[in-house]
Amino acid sequence: MEGINSMTRTIALPTLSRERPDTSHACASSRPWGMQRRLIDSHGRVIRDLRISITDRCNFRCTYCMSTDCEFAETATLLTPREFVRVARIAETLGIRKIRLTGGEPTLHPQLEQIIAEIRQATTVEIALITNGSRLTRDSLARLQEAGLSRVTMSLDALDEERFATITRSTTTPQRVIAAIEDCISLGFSETKVNAVLIRGVNDGETLALANLARRYAIDVRFIEYMPLDAAHAWDASKFVSAAETRRHIETSYPLLALDSCDPSATASLFAFADGAAGRIGFIAPVSSPFCGACSRLRLTADGKLRPCLFSTDEWDVRDLLRWNASDASIADRLLEATWNKQSSHGISGTDFVQPRRGMSAIGG
Repeated sequence: MEGINSMTRTIALPTLSRERPDTSHACASSRPWGMQRRLIDSHGRVIRDLRISITDRCNFRCTYCMSTDCEFAETATLLTPREFVRVARIAETLGIRKIRLTGGEPTLHPQLEQIIAEIRQATTVEIALITNGSRLTRDSLARLQEAGLSRVTMSLDALDEERFATITRSTTTPQRVIAAIEDCISLGFSETKVNAVLIRGVNDGETLALANLARRYAIDVRFIEYMPLDAAHAWDASKFVSAAETRRHIETSYPLLALDSCDPSATASLFAFADGAAGRIGFIAPVSSPFCGACSRLRLTADGKLRPCLFSTDEWDVRDLLRWNASDASIADRLLEATWNKQSSHGISGTDFVQPRRGMSAIGG
């Protein structure tokens, strides 16, 4: 648990409405999203990937994500395992095929194994975990795999211990995360991935060392552009490192070959090593090369809000519906409504861009 005192702080979020939410479907046929029972937005994009944040708590305080004095939601405001599973089950009937469990740090949730097992029992979706890797052990990974977990993606922004500590503001070491990567590989998890966010003047000197992990472990190492999603709203464009710059840096040592993707909604552009070495390099470039046009994702926050986009400024509540024991059809309609209203793009580069009120840890990556 890293011993960070602020983990115990709470912030009061709006309480459950005393008024029963409207669950009427009498006019569903007059709503665009009520005319079909698949998650398709008003721009024709089909949503197949649901990212569920099961907690807003984290044992890291990454500089591009959280502040040192961040406050967390009261436990009573967060969805229960049963509620997460119910949404997952209903979402599958609407076309969801992949579920990514995120946070915060999802391994902090005391019922993570139960959530995975019950989603696996209730659905046939692929279940993946996005984690900082600090709390994973071979035994815990084996239990999660037995419960139904099939993929793991870990964050690792630096191999140098001082840089890692500077970014994460934690007592975890990069070696601890490396050990978790090795455990995933030895247990046979499919397509283990490592994500790294590069920040100019902080860890951009680690590009080659991180890229070499792909060659060493035959995994995907993906470089994510630094985005305006920090809780302090202090994103500094001068610290931004583009995917193109990162690729040029890697190719000074390891020439790359672009790979064709069979999935137009994939977030990463993937490259193989020209010398035939194992592993792949990916670039996720939401700032310099947005991929919004083929986005297939919908997000559910830990406190039960649907967000059609990582950068959404609007949210659709499902928590009240769940706790008033609304019908599956009513909850499905809320999912359909949120999806239909998905914006055409995040607009980061636009003059009218507004950073979301929530930081990344409260949204779910």
